[in-house]
Amino acid sequence: MVKQNVCKICRREGKKLFLKGERCLTSKCPFVRRSYAPGQHGSRRRKPSDFAVQLREKQKVRKTYGLYETQFKNYYTKASCAEGDTAEIMLSSLERRLDNVVYRVGLSSSKKMARQIITHGHVLVNGKKITKPMYSVEPKDKIESNFKNQIKTKPEFLPLWIKLQTDKKSCIILHLPTKDEMAADFDMAQIIEYYSK
Repeated sequence: MVKQNVCKICRREGKKLFLKGERCLTSKCPFVRRSYAPGQHGSRRRKPSDFAVQLREKQKVRKTYGLYETQFKNYYTKASCAEGDTAEIMLSSLERRLDNVVYRVGLSSSKKMARQIITHGHVLVNGKKITKPMYSVEPKDKIESNFKNQIKTKPEFLPLWIKLQTDKKSCIILHLPTKDEMAADFDMAQIIEYYSK
């Protein structure tokens, strides 16, 4: 697989996806200096078609959560088969991924690092070692790390459905994330439209 500069991904999608964690919050972020698409003709603006808008929105969400196309489509398939709002169920499933939770509470500086921490066996869920980043957390689950690092809480990232423990080494899932508690700025309707064709 060809490695791609993750900052170019943000520029291609026209939005900060926080793929480099802390660096994205500083003035060193390339998106701040060059917010146009990468490439020779990136600075030229043209009106995208409806399909292009849907595709870009899908890619934006997929890249944010670090998923392959097949994995992402599986989340859509499961959400479309469940009862309720497909978009909300799909986004909730993505938010509840263990790698996302580890990143959100501050155990890692990026989602890529979160996946590495999990696969190396440094994250425990209810006292049991979990090595799959796609593991879906449930209400009352206790997430902790088996190394000495304390959770570095980022107020702008910590969701309301996760409670940090007083020891700052573990957190509890209070409930499933609701629509209002998922702060992700995505137009999920465009993704549903893309897959429903």
